[in-house]
Amino acid sequence: MDVYINSTGHYLPGDAVGNESIEDILGLIHGKKSRLKNKILKSNGIVQRHYAINEQQETKISNSDMAATAGIDCINNSYLSPAKIQMLSCATSQGDMILPGFGSMVQAALNLSEIELHTSHGICSSSMMALKVAVNNIKCEDSDNALVVASELTSRLFKHSRYEQLDSNEVDFNAEFLRWMLSDGAGAILLENRPRAMATSIKIDWITSFSHANVLPVCMSVGRAKNEEDKTWQDYQSYADAEKAGALMLRQDVRLLEHIVAIGVQGFLKLIAQGKIIPSKIDHVLCHFSSKYFKSKIFDMLDTASISIPESKWYTNLYQRGNTGCAAIFIMLDEFIKTHDLKAGETIFCMVPESGRFNCAYMHLTVAG
Repeated sequence: MDVYINSTGHYLPGDAVGNESIEDILGLIHGKKSRLKNKILKSNGIVQRHYAINEQQETKISNSDMAATAGIDCINNSYLSPAKIQMLSCATSQGDMILPGFGSMVQAALNLSEIELHTSHGICSSSMMALKVAVNNIKCEDSDNALVVASELTSRLFKHSRYEQLDSNEVDFNAEFLRWMLSDGAGAILLENRPRAMATSIKIDWITSFSHANVLPVCMSVGRAKNEEDKTWQDYQSYADAEKAGALMLRQDVRLLEHIVAIGVQGFLKLIAQGKIIPSKIDHVLCHFSSKYFKSKIFDMLDTASISIPESKWYTNLYQRGNTGCAAIFIMLDEFIKTHDLKAGETIFCMVPESGRFNCAYMHLTVAG
């Protein structure tokens, strides 16, 4: 059973926010401008992004409502009635609530009845996990179609008040780093078991991933304070104590980040060895890299392995849309399809590295006739 992407959609909250206005939205920590912001922004290359909070740090739209809005955009671009959707598969790093699952909240927001439901929890690659579950569901003939939605609302974690709750007045680099990297958005994909004659249909050839959680430590996390190994946010006497200790901060161990490029390229080489990829036959590359810095590292490593893919084949919207975590690959795919005159037989290779505990997902697509 073949599976096709027959529609895509996305949602970005509010107006685009330029680099000079980030602290107007997120706020100044202890009333002081950041000394790290410009350095990190220069490295990642992002010039604008979107936030679901306003200048008073009030949430203007929930994560589940962002996901639903992207889903509606996707459905409106299709030939399928919402009543005909048989499965909903959702992904996010953090839902609006701890329980119930994110997918349940999105289903309610979309008002979809009696569908099969799945929630994928993780970081950047969780969207690809949600997508693969939906693809396999159709391949097994359990459903004829599926709506897959990925959404991220990280800005709530970056409000200046979060940092001002710390016992220490000093915000360490690993806790501040992601404040200048991540932003909000949602993307959606509609899958069906047949192509659409009046739309651009893209066949999903395969999706695979390689996790390295057993050999590398945690790199990106929420729930553990600096220098803590076993104590997590639920082990404190109160949630207030956990917040003061910094256990609720979104952290990135930047010392480990260099591993992500090597792991991504290593997986790419493994897929070549397995015969799943022939580099010369790839027409387009969509790679979710979090920073311009890492893009150059990827190119250098591919060149070293003598399997370089011309930069003209690479597409990204990182610099204009920001790093939207697990939603990024869906938002990217939506904009790519809508801005390119794709021909039958063209191939698209997608790659999503995740630094949480180093999982890397890959997908191969072919434009249908």
